[in-house]
Amino acid sequence: MDKRDLYDSFGGMEQQMRQMLDKMAKLRADMTTVLEKNAELVIENERLREHMVELENELPKKPVGTTTLSKSRQNLEKLYDEGFHVCNQFYGKRRDDDESCVFCLEVIYGERERA
Repeated sequence: MDKRDLYDSFGGMEQQMRQMLDKMAKLRADMTTVLEKNAELVIENERLREHMVELENELPKKPVGTTTLSKSRQNLEKLYDEGFHVCNQFYGKRRDDDESCVFCLEVIYGERERA
């Protein structure tokens, strides 16, 4: 290999290294953006969970030993206990891991104004 080919080879490698460094810098910037967004979502998720707990605490608890619910609400309660949503937002969908749903509890146990 002559000196010219050797020099050109190093020049090509140097150019490839610069391109690779540019790509790595872009990847680092993208990764930073993703990590920041993830941190924001984690914080928002925590706040929403806290808000859900607050809402659940404000709702009246399920009556113990009394059947003050109407027949239709008892049917909704039965569906809810079987693991299905009875709220307008998710009606008929299965509840994930049988987690409680504030909206469903409001439909079943919430106060309704009589017309």
